[in-house]
Amino acid sequence: MKTLVIAEKPSVGRDIARVLGCQKKENGYQEGPAYVVTWALGHLVTLQDPEDYDKKYKEWKLEALPMMPERLKTKVIPQTGKQYRVVAGQLERKDISRVVIATDAGREGELVARWILEKAHCKKPLSRLWISSVTDKAIREGFAHLKDAREYEPLYHAAVCRAEADWLVGINATRALTCKYNAQLSCGRVQTPTLAMIDRREQEIRGFVPEPYYRITAAAGGVVYSWKDAKSGGGRTFSKERAQAVADAARQGVLTIRNVEKKEKKSPAPLLYDLTELQRDASQRFGFSAKQTLNLMQSLYETHKVLTYPRTDSRYLTSDILPTIRERLEAVSVGPYREAAAKARKQKLPAHPAFVNDGKVSDHHAIIPTEQFVQLTAMSPDERKIYDLVVRRFLSVLLPPCVYEETSVTAVIGDETFTAKGKRMLQPGWRELYGQESSTGLEASGESGDEEETGSQNLPLLEAGQKFPGVKVTVREGKTKPPARFTEGTLLAAMENPVRYMESQDAKMAKVLGETGGLGTVATRADIIEKLFNSFLMEKRGNEIYLTSKARQLLKLVPADLKKPELTASWEMKLTDIAKGREKPKAFMEEIRSYTEELIQEIRQEEGTFRHENLTNKKCPSCGKRLLAVNGKNAKLLVCQDRNCGYRETVSRLTNARCPNCHKRMEMVGKGQDAVFVCSCGHKERMDKFEERRQKEGRGVSKKDVARYLKQQNKEAQEPVNNAFAEALKGIRL
Repeated sequence: MKTLVIAEKPSVGRDIARVLGCQKKENGYQEGPAYVVTWALGHLVTLQDPEDYDKKYKEWKLEALPMMPERLKTKVIPQTGKQYRVVAGQLERKDISRVVIATDAGREGELVARWILEKAHCKKPLSRLWISSVTDKAIREGFAHLKDAREYEPLYHAAVCRAEADWLVGINATRALTCKYNAQLSCGRVQTPTLAMIDRREQEIRGFVPEPYYRITAAAGGVVYSWKDAKSGGGRTFSKERAQAVADAARQGVLTIRNVEKKEKKSPAPLLYDLTELQRDASQRFGFSAKQTLNLMQSLYETHKVLTYPRTDSRYLTSDILPTIRERLEAVSVGPYREAAAKARKQKLPAHPAFVNDGKVSDHHAIIPTEQFVQLTAMSPDERKIYDLVVRRFLSVLLPPCVYEETSVTAVIGDETFTAKGKRMLQPGWRELYGQESSTGLEASGESGDEEETGSQNLPLLEAGQKFPGVKVTVREGKTKPPARFTEGTLLAAMENPVRYMESQDAKMAKVLGETGGLGTVATRADIIEKLFNSFLMEKRGNEIYLTSKARQLLKLVPADLKKPELTASWEMKLTDIAKGREKPKAFMEEIRSYTEELIQEIRQEEGTFRHENLTNKKCPSCGKRLLAVNGKNAKLLVCQDRNCGYRETVSRLTNARCPNCHKRMEMVGKGQDAVFVCSCGHKERMDKFEERRQKEGRGVSKKDVARYLKQQNKEAQEPVNNAFAEALKGIRL
């Protein structure tokens, strides 16, 4: 008899099959002497659509709502039906005696497998493979310690409740809004509060009134001192008269050193990465979208097998990972990491490292390198960037803290106090990993902008009692700034911790939002942001995110509850209890059904209007209605206002082609040979001229040459490249 293993994706399935000795390759599965390994393609089974329950639901009508099937049923996804039939066929085999669930270790992974098993009416004994990386070693150890699948049934029930609740609330509310206002209006418990957070930030910016303030500095003896208000302790005043009076008095006085204090300080490395923190850093450093970072991480996890499971919300490791640290260090001892890894291997770990905390790891530990041999040249440039972030962060927590000496100088001129600070590096520790990049990082994260000018000086030897006449005093005016608009990175952070956007002061809900990861999950936030862009509720201008007119109107029409993070908090409290077996799924779903009915009633009674503010005079070629001008994430489009039509055309899109003048990415307007490249600096170029220029610039260099050169760059990592081939290519714009 054989064991059937069900993986979530083909790449993972093939890795498991290789480790288990399943060498016979068939269509959709692999077979060996003891095991048969097959796989899903993500979800193969999903909840049925409304029209699957009753044909009347095919037509969207307000009077048909709420749609409330007695029991929500599942169906095979048509696009992946072929693979479902392969999996179901293996489950029916007489020589298969048991099944191992090897989908991703988490709530959604559990749902992927269980829905397939339920749809196929599988009654065979179940085991669970629960691993955080897909290296050969992890797979072997996982199969040596398989879990009883019954332990994970509460997790499956929680996943079903989440899916059914989102179906009932999301589909009913979306249909109700769309039917009532005859516009494509979608809402949900995660995407709508996300829009509400952006709207609130926009209101703060619009309501902000800049206020002038004044800073006073005094230069004496080669040191610049900042004035400190004796009452508030702040470094600025909002009174111009007071600033002028302090400055006038200081110009007449003598600066006297009152106190010089030196302290040795330690700066530990930041915690390891979870997915959200990694997405934030990748957005800030490389301009990657949340979805792009997740895709790159998935590739490094599944294809290259050099990083652990990406969809984690923990920044800590469990104690059982500590014995594997040495192997992981050996694996990353390549290229630019060899020297740092060697230093880390020599370090003796403390008894209780700060990055190890079993209590702060739920399903998966922080993202770290695996024990797999690393081949940097096999990675794409973007994969290298993500890998570099993770490896440096991993190495940094294993290296000593940064030690520096901070000197604080307090001086007086008459009755006014002035201060200066200086820092001197003693032991760079983990900061050596980041070179020049971290030179400014010595400033403590808590320092205010008042100390920007005086916080990182090289101070001469100063002693209490020293006097400096002829002080040069400067008054500088500044203006208070409004809050910054959201970027993808800061929006991810706000979704992860939306407590400040809660209307209620419920401490328990705030705690739950913090513990459960806020709005959405680490696995879904990237998709939610993409969905908001694709449904034209958000648009990007540079890196900043703006709401569209459609989103602003939607927020006025949607029921208030759906705009609050508290809804997710209350759901997650109950879903966590279900996953731990403390609450019954039936009770939760009864509440959701009752809540859905209340929502639909509220939408019916709402007195509001919706109007398209982006109508053009161009008619839809399919239905004849006027088209809407919308901004996609990387393109400008015309879309039909009729939700049943679905026509759309691209007017222009942002390309990777660079302007010959300012080297910014150009926009392509039009199609084919009639297309024109346009740059924000004013440069315009027809397609034929653009191709002619590209041909001249790339003359004599084939794609193979370029690929070989890029591979060589990767191989030499971050070391300077100074060979003749690089010199020959340096002037070519690709």
